[in-house]
Amino acid sequence: MGKIALLVPREEMVYQAHNILQEKDYQDRQFEFTCMRVVRTKHVVMEARQAIADGASIIIARGLQASMIKQYTDIPVIEIVITAQEMALLVLKAKQILKKEHPVIAVVGFANMFCDMSYFDRIYDIEIRTFYAPDNDSLRLFAIQAVEEKVDLIIGGEVAVETATSEGVPSLFLSTTEDSLRNAFSMAKSIGFAIDVEKKKAAQMETLLDYSFSGVVNVDGYGKITAVNPLMADMLGISGKKLTGNGLAEVFPDLDRGQVDRILSKGGDGYSTFLQINGISVFAILAPVELEGRAEGAILTCHKIQKKLTAEQESQQKRHSRGLIALGQFSDLFQESESMQSCIHLAKLYALSDLPVLIEGEAGTEKRLMAQSIHNAGLRNRGPFADASLSGLTDEEQFVLLFGEKGAAVQADGGTLLLEDGDSLSQSNQYRLLQLIRYRIRTGRELQQNKHLDVRVMITVEQEAVLWKAARKGLFRWDLYYLLHGLNLRIPPLRERREDLRRRLELSVRESCERYNRYHVLTHGGMDFLLNYPWPGNIFQIENFCERLILTAKKRSLDEWAVKRVMDELFACENEAGAAAQELGNPALLDSGNKAEAREWADEREKCLRQALKKYPSSRQKAAQELGISKATLWRWMKRYGLDETKD
Repeated sequence: MGKIALLVPREEMVYQAHNILQEKDYQDRQFEFTCMRVVRTKHVVMEARQAIADGASIIIARGLQASMIKQYTDIPVIEIVITAQEMALLVLKAKQILKKEHPVIAVVGFANMFCDMSYFDRIYDIEIRTFYAPDNDSLRLFAIQAVEEKVDLIIGGEVAVETATSEGVPSLFLSTTEDSLRNAFSMAKSIGFAIDVEKKKAAQMETLLDYSFSGVVNVDGYGKITAVNPLMADMLGISGKKLTGNGLAEVFPDLDRGQVDRILSKGGDGYSTFLQINGISVFAILAPVELEGRAEGAILTCHKIQKKLTAEQESQQKRHSRGLIALGQFSDLFQESESMQSCIHLAKLYALSDLPVLIEGEAGTEKRLMAQSIHNAGLRNRGPFADASLSGLTDEEQFVLLFGEKGAAVQADGGTLLLEDGDSLSQSNQYRLLQLIRYRIRTGRELQQNKHLDVRVMITVEQEAVLWKAARKGLFRWDLYYLLHGLNLRIPPLRERREDLRRRLELSVRESCERYNRYHVLTHGGMDFLLNYPWPGNIFQIENFCERLILTAKKRSLDEWAVKRVMDELFACENEAGAAAQELGNPALLDSGNKAEAREWADEREKCLRQALKKYPSSRQKAAQELGISKATLWRWMKRYGLDETKD
């Protein structure tokens, strides 16, 4: 138990303390006093600090002295309070002295010295008047005030008794029995045990954190760091003392601010994500610390997932010098919109895996940048990143590009292989890709040419449904489809990310202006016009449009008419085809360029719909499952093509 110091104003209180300590209840070795001394009020703070320096963790004091110690030190102070029994003895003694019915008795001293005397008037047939002084210097003034109010007797300390005697008023010295000290000792013992429990818990937690294999950060309810363990400080490369007091969001900028605010304000479910800390891949979990259903702070744990490289993998790093480097990071992606934040959160989790990733996105979306970001955030970030576009290549050309002796798969060994336009992969090369993903084998033209490769595969397509459709037609292997269909990631087009679209437009206009040393500003009308355009070509289309807009601008302010003029010049045909695509319920065809392709897609969908309804004439649910859509979507398709509804 913690050590105790007793600092009191009178010698008799020290004697009482020694008597109490002889009792059986206080023979515990853990109940230890560093000192018991009589102190003057003007020296009490100095004496208290000396007691603390000597090892005291609890101080017992009385009245003004206790108040001063509380104010100028930061350890628990137990106040000696006169008990109701002790006060009752003084009142009865006063009545014996006065021998008067309903006498007026004044109590002069400091408020924290006395018990509750609310019912003394009725119990003892007296009138109690209290004169509580705020400090030692005003104690005599309060005693004089009691005299002036014509009280019959004054109960108080030395100053009050001396004042009463000089004024000819009867008085009683505020003497105490051992009860008040005994109460103070019992409270000190309880608090001491509580302090010991907290110290033990703190020591256990400190040991746990020091030897933890995870980095740990403790955060208060305001998002400020209160403690970090050595491993976390080592990860960050900053000492724990320098980290303490900083905001969590400042030290870990990749954490989702909205999730952090939610946990600190409301608690509830924790938040997990993937972070890069000084090149170290970590899986981070932010969990609320809740007390009685209220969030009181949070704990962030960061688990290292970076594997130690083998000698072979170390040698593979040399390939970076040949340009097989992924430059993209998640921070390079516009992510102010909620839909893109969700997409990136999922991508960070996928970075923890080694399975293939299927990235879906329209033309001009950040598919390649997303793949690079996943690679750089994953376990293979020190390995090579090779990419190959498959569109327009023959079967033989694809084989040479991907699986030849110097193909992309060989170049990506130990790292990541990105296949763009994955739906263009020929069937023979689909088999080779299956072997590469499933069995880590590069299949050559001859069986003896098989070679083991350690490659993670990512594939981009404009629509995941394209692979499903190709598989239904027998143009894409079902086993490869299901092998790829797991870690799916859809990058929302910019028209679904209004906040990101605005930033992309502003950036493209500014970059074009800087490139040609010109100054133009989009008006509110011009910006609104651009925000309401669907941008089927996404970033590519926006960059080229803004370049044309700035080069041909005739005035500084670019309003909706200036924007519409360039839009009509560039995209008249696309706008016509886009209207047809919207009519057919497939906005993804906005970049198709003509009505004929949009109509062909619609005809194919109607054919599949009729086949599914014919196969399951009495179950709309099964028909929807056959098509891979929801019942609501099935109903909309049936309505659009004028087909009779079926019943479940």
